Amino acid sequence: MRQAWQQGRVSQYLLLLACVAGVVGLFASRALVALSPVVGVAAAVANPNARLALAQWLRNKSAWSLALLYLLLVVSGLYTEDWPVWQHQMYRQLPLIGVPLAFALAVPLSGRQRYTVGCVFVAGVTLIGGATVVRYLLNPLFNNELIMMGQNTPSVTGIFHIHFGLMLALAAYFGPLLSRSTYAGKVARVLLILGGISAAIALHVLAYRTGLLVLYAALLVNGVLLIVRQRRFLLGGILLAFLFIVPFLTYNFLTSFRYRVLGTAYDISQFSADRDINDFSVSQRFAAWETARVITTFRPWVGVGLADVRAEMMRQYEWRDYGLTPANRVMIHNQYLHYLVGGGLIGLFLWLLVLLGPLAQPSLRRNPYVIHFLVVMGTGMLVDSLLELQIGFNLFVFLYGFLVVAGERRSQEAVVNLP
Repeated sequence: MRQAWQQGRVSQYLLLLACVAGVVGLFASRALVALSPVVGVAAAVANPNARLALAQWLRNKSAWSLALLYLLLVVSGLYTEDWPVWQHQMYRQLPLIGVPLAFALAVPLSGRQRYTVGCVFVAGVTLIGGATVVRYLLNPLFNNELIMMGQNTPSVTGIFHIHFGLMLALAAYFGPLLSRSTYAGKVARVLLILGGISAAIALHVLAYRTGLLVLYAALLVNGVLLIVRQRRFLLGGILLAFLFIVPFLTYNFLTSFRYRVLGTAYDISQFSADRDINDFSVSQRFAAWETARVITTFRPWVGVGLADVRAEMMRQYEWRDYGLTPANRVMIHNQYLHYLVGGGLIGLFLWLLVLLGPLAQPSLRRNPYVIHFLVVMGTGMLVDSLLELQIGFNLFVFLYGFLVVAGERRSQEAVVNLP
């Protein structure tokens, strides 16, 4: 045991346990999600060379960008009006510090271990997606009625449809990427590719609006990068053509997809025509965005306080409610606007630093996992405040640590080890 500790195996296995627990917890267990950062911090403490790793952590820009977001929350306590919410947020957002600390200080996972964690994610998402499609197919008429009314077929494990849509989109890209790993055998390659395809099909069958948006956004980015960066005009053109061909075919042959498109168009028309929007989620988002825009004029530089966003939104709805009943006065549903309202231009800048900062580093900019993660999450946050629900917060912070913070650490170590 002592030898395993001195060689760093205890630290590494604890980090692996934290990652697997975090992934499985995202699917079905809040307890595992809450436990995962604690185990990750234990992995950091167990590193026999933690002092040496500490210097790398201090140089890890990605880890510090998340820490600055937490610091913004701390500073907003100087002018918050809702102390109980602020205190709860201080506790809830501790993973902004703990998760990057784990990936920056613990003995890093081996390539095979990282591959295993990725496979667990893709396999879990694919299996839950397939089971949810079966649930849809068992009663398609009822589920299509839900879709037409702006609702969704719930996943079999109860994952909120927005977050599950993001997971399906990530699995659709991570599956084929993992199949190219040197650790993937022939059978694993086939299964990973099929898993990615299955995740994309499930998204179309279930017609999760946010998931489809981010799936096609990533497809657009892939096509543009192939053309601009690699000069592969034919392949890039084919991918861009898919942006039109696949939705056209799906619309004509898949009822759920067609109902989602028609329902969304009708939803938007309700807001445009100034009709009753109490039963229309997209129109409610438009009302929330306009309400948030008004609030940003109050304190444009520092915001109203991250803990006070909900209270300010409800206060502003009292002035103009768009005909919404109190139960339908929704929150902002846009992470960029959320930070602008809560933290002002400073908060928005810090959030953009988290999201776009990795692109300034060549090693991360060339990492396809990082690019797909940032595109999927960044696009999804245009239509939802993903960090405000615990599962969305944990999904983002875990993957940011696993892909971005750990990726920057590997690039730093590669430079140090150069002859």
